[in-house]
Amino acid sequence: MRGMIHTWGGRDQSHPSPSYGVANPGYVPAATAAPAMFAPPAADYAGPSAPPASMFDNMPGYEGTLAGGGGGFLPPPMPAPPPQPEPRPEQSNWNIPSITEDTARDAFALFASSKCCYSSAPAKEGVITGMDAFNTYRYRLETFTESRSTEWTHEPYSGQPVDAFAQPPPGPWDVPAKTPSFFQDDKEVIRVPYTSSVKPCHDCVGMGRKPCKQCAGAGNKVCWVCNGSGYRHTDDRCHHCSGRGRENCSFCHGQGSSQCGTCRGKQRLLVYISLTVKWTNNIDNYVVEQSSGLQIDNLSKVSGKELLRDSQYLVFPLMGFPDQAVVQAAQRLVSEHQAKYSRTSRILQQRQTIELIPVTKVTYTWKGKSHIYFVYGNEFKVSADNYPATCCCSIM
Repeated sequence: MRGMIHTWGGRDQSHPSPSYGVANPGYVPAATAAPAMFAPPAADYAGPSAPPASMFDNMPGYEGTLAGGGGGFLPPPMPAPPPQPEPRPEQSNWNIPSITEDTARDAFALFASSKCCYSSAPAKEGVITGMDAFNTYRYRLETFTESRSTEWTHEPYSGQPVDAFAQPPPGPWDVPAKTPSFFQDDKEVIRVPYTSSVKPCHDCVGMGRKPCKQCAGAGNKVCWVCNGSGYRHTDDRCHHCSGRGRENCSFCHGQGSSQCGTCRGKQRLLVYISLTVKWTNNIDNYVVEQSSGLQIDNLSKVSGKELLRDSQYLVFPLMGFPDQAVVQAAQRLVSEHQAKYSRTSRILQQRQTIELIPVTKVTYTWKGKSHIYFVYGNEFKVSADNYPATCCCSIM
């Protein structure tokens, strides 16, 4: 999702700063549309690869902030004692009715028709001899967190407010951010108030332009038609370069320089601390192993009947659930989430749900042999690994 930039007002206040880098004494941009002259190309210009550390002011509360990130996420302040989670009342109705034979047969027929190489005969002619229902529980814990990180950044200066040192900047966790939607990932980028200052561009040394890399700043190159001789054949003057042996550089139009991409020709940069606020929904699932024979991976593609939904600032582990494997998994995940995510982020809300995913093992006979298939999920998906009537399809 696209982040938003918040700008903050402040008085326009520029601080004189030293130049960062050394100017190229041999670099003089050629006049626009001037003819190219016979001149050896200048040496390749290599500007600073990254902003120098001295370019960034020392801001209280942001001493570890680096340019381009790398400072890591900032630990949140110690939270106030959280309210005691409210335990859920015990529930006894944890089961759902088994599916009917008609539902199982219809799901099997739809499954067979979706496969180009499957005959519909087993689905239509097979006789169901047994149906075994399995209750398969899926426990899900979601922990919605907010994390914050900072980095020094810059943009071309074109009159934006400058407010560095007007007053101390607010701490990273004191900068106001938008109100997020719970359990939805989101991001916002905010310019930290009272950190903006103006500096000369480090990339072009405050000149606004950089020597052209195609012609090394000369503004012209060897004519590709005559190879610099000025003649094509014996005494035939080269018409491409008018006999000069060199031609204007098409990349910089003979100027020998191009606009600096960092400051976009503005010569100065607005340097400030950027705060990135991330909201993340951290999810863990636990599915109870069931003995039906259906591969557990199939269950990730279907939904079940929601038996429990509990959303609080901090959830309380389950009570009164009949399956002890779910109870133990819930206790483990709740403890792990609250310990793990409170170290580097602020927990805003937690939610735990339990779904009962119906799984029915169907036994049927066809042409005197016994076979099985599974119907599972609210969507009545079918799994039949050993379908008895398949053919080899080929495309001619």
